[in-house]
Amino acid sequence: MTTSSGLLNRLLARGKFRHLQVLLQLAELGSVQRTAEAIGMTQSSVTQTLAYLEQLLDIRLFDRHARGVRPTPACTDLLPVARQLMLGLHSGAEVLAARQNQGAGSVRMIGSAAAIHGLLMEALPGFAQAHPAIQVHLEEMEGEDQLLAVSRGAVDLAVCRQPAVVPQGWRFEPLRADGLVVVGRSGHPLARARRPNWADLAAQVWLLLPAGLAARRAFDDLAARFPAPPRTHPVVTRSPPMLWWLLLRQDLLALLPLNLARPMLSTGQLVPLTLPGPTPGLAPIGILRPTEGLGAAALQLCDFLQAAMPVPASVTAAARRPVRRTPP
Repeated sequence: MTTSSGLLNRLLARGKFRHLQVLLQLAELGSVQRTAEAIGMTQSSVTQTLAYLEQLLDIRLFDRHARGVRPTPACTDLLPVARQLMLGLHSGAEVLAARQNQGAGSVRMIGSAAAIHGLLMEALPGFAQAHPAIQVHLEEMEGEDQLLAVSRGAVDLAVCRQPAVVPQGWRFEPLRADGLVVVGRSGHPLARARRPNWADLAAQVWLLLPAGLAARRAFDDLAARFPAPPRTHPVVTRSPPMLWWLLLRQDLLALLPLNLARPMLSTGQLVPLTLPGPTPGLAPIGILRPTEGLGAAALQLCDFLQAAMPVPASVTAAARRPVRRTPP
């Protein structure tokens, strides 16, 4: 009987990174010849590598046919794991190359869309100019994916909205206040009014964020004040490029986090509309960082962001209070 422990021991003792490369290329290209050309091997070497891997795993990975090869169900199950391992190798190579070639190392950082648009787009170019020897590897992540990456130790820093629960061994330092804002393009019929009434707002077509986000819950509460149910656009998305594309080309309104919309507001492509009543607030954007053991490059980036984004005392005090909102 084959056990997972036995397979793991064989892979650790006899597996090679080249096996992953051959497996992934064969699955993508479906041809031994094309795989050999893509990774600089001979066809016989690819065939031998595949045979060795199938023997090592004691399972058939590809079915051969006249036009090439086709992944078996077992191979299909294995491919997501192989891709993750290969992505990890690429990431590790980038980090090591940055360390060897530039001397000052690199920073693995994740950021929410609101943090990237409302803070990092403004701050990172200045950091790159001040510290050209430090590479910042930035990836966009939201909500639970952020916390999962933090808990796995896969990142050095997270720039995000204050989480409801800060992971053990980490601390949150606020950088910029946030809130919600109604936006539309500069040519929108309500753009000149800037302070429309509830009836005007109810008559518009609204672009919605997905359910479960703080901004979406705030819109649902807002819509309850309308004299009639609002019309909504059929596309529901949190993708900034799609949001901007739709908002700039149609007479739509959206209730968005201020920091997410900040670049488009600063250029005048989108304009804010003032609600008749109070606008719901949001938790601040800031740095989620380890309490100890942070590398020199990451420390420099933290110091730079804190110097570039001075935080009012009211925001710092608010960040110390518990937050029960879902990060947008």
